[in-house]
Amino acid sequence: MGKLYLVPTPIGNLEDITLRAIKVLKEVDIILAEDTRTSGKLLKHFEIHTQLQSHHMHNEHKQLDALVNKLKGETTIALISDAGTPAISDPGFLLTRACVENHIEVECLPGATAFVPALVNSGLPNDRFVFEGFLPIKKGRQTRMQQLAEESRTMVFYESPHKLIKTLTQFVEYFGEDRPVSVSRELTKLYEETVRGTLNEVLSHFTDKPPKGEFVVVVGGKK
Repeated sequence: MGKLYLVPTPIGNLEDITLRAIKVLKEVDIILAEDTRTSGKLLKHFEIHTQLQSHHMHNEHKQLDALVNKLKGETTIALISDAGTPAISDPGFLLTRACVENHIEVECLPGATAFVPALVNSGLPNDRFVFEGFLPIKKGRQTRMQQLAEESRTMVFYESPHKLIKTLTQFVEYFGEDRPVSVSRELTKLYEETVRGTLNEVLSHFTDKPPKGEFVVVVGGKK
């Protein structure tokens, strides 16, 4: 029986990959990558020459049976995403579930994921929190906002630069302008920045300074 490895990759700084991750990526038979062009650069940097195969949200359903059959043999496979830990707002869940259902061993390596450093350095309570990832774009968004308005735990969201202002504006509407928030962008990269304050203050900051990069938004729960 083969084995599936879920291998985190750096979210920016290449030095954040682990020695164990490099070892696994060199030793497996196949690496499944969300974007082979992006991952190809990472593998080239660390002189990893393992066979690379595209595996993303548009083809993962079609590939499941074939991959499970390979894993039922002696094939070892590593799954990586463009950045961070697979299955955290990225492909990975479907293949992992299929492996579990077919009694194929799955091992997830510890490593980089964007929301952990953003949560820890937010200054907001992190003993209990809820990870929301990306909010629904249209259908169900208003309902989810109404539900989260009553959430007492710290909330963690992912957001893109062109939707950040809209999302912060809606947070003000549903959570109140004085709710504490911490917004981190470009984590581990050259222009890493964290802006903390009330929702109104942080909204004003990014209204004056147009958002660039990828964002993690950490919002305090309702008191």
